[in-house]
Amino acid sequence: MDRYERILKLHRLLKTARYPVALTTLYDELECSRATLYRDIAFLRDALGAPIESDRDQAAIHYAPDEAEAFELPGLWLSSAELESLLAMHQLIARTGGEVLSGALAPLKSRIDKLLSDQAQGKRWPLERIRVTRALSRVIDQIVFRRVASAVLERRKLKFGYRARSTNAVTERVVSPQRLTHYRENWYLDAYDHEREALRSFALDRVRDADVLDDRAEDVQEADLDTHLASSYGIFSGPPKAWATIRFSPKAARWVADERWHSKQEGRLLDDGSYELRVPYSNARELLMDVLRYGPDAEIVAPIPLREEAKIQLQLALSNYG
Repeated sequence: MDRYERILKLHRLLKTARYPVALTTLYDELECSRATLYRDIAFLRDALGAPIESDRDQAAIHYAPDEAEAFELPGLWLSSAELESLLAMHQLIARTGGEVLSGALAPLKSRIDKLLSDQAQGKRWPLERIRVTRALSRVIDQIVFRRVASAVLERRKLKFGYRARSTNAVTERVVSPQRLTHYRENWYLDAYDHEREALRSFALDRVRDADVLDDRAEDVQEADLDTHLASSYGIFSGPPKAWATIRFSPKAARWVADERWHSKQEGRLLDDGSYELRVPYSNARELLMDVLRYGPDAEIVAPIPLREEAKIQLQLALSNYG
């Protein structure tokens, strides 16, 4: 452990301790000698202004209670492991966001690179060992993304043209943006549509000519957003209309039992090794796509209308191979 990390760890130990910390404990925690510990304590107190007080009777030190909460280390102090994790997360965000986010995050990456280099005496971290594979993501106009993100963060109304995927018809929308959602490799805008007087989710790849308006956006309570947009299965909005019960074969159960389909899902292993999953849903389309990808290893048990819809989909698919 280098001095930088020892100082950081010493600060965190004293900051979170409810009682004076024994010097013997600090030797063990910081993996250093008595002389090194004394030098680190002196640096933290004299150079960085830490409110360190000593308890000679107990051979312990602590932060002054009336100053401990307010004191923080100056600048950005992160351990090497924390910086490595932050840089790995940067790679993940940039790659899952595609070109839209990679440019915006470039300054952050440069800053983290420098901090790591300074701490590791120029050592290079092999980030090519971290691989994020993107699949089924759609192309988003970078200008549209920036304007939508600005409207969300600045709490301004947004005007744009929206080409519906089902009809390909373009309609003009004026909305109060609520939040951006990244779901299955793609970006969506959750917003209050003023003309329809309802909450809607818009796929950003279908948004055109976005303009941030001067009017302040109307805020919707977080609980209302979750009730309308997150209570049912998938990205399709609306409160759940029913619960689906799906039974998976023992072979598929090994995968499905570890998958998270929904925050409120219920699952149980059956005696024969199969797995039964229950999820709420409002729109069957996405749920059916996920179930049907398991082919003969999945069966919709209930409700009957959903089971019949799955049967129709399978019959139509089979007809293509007639």
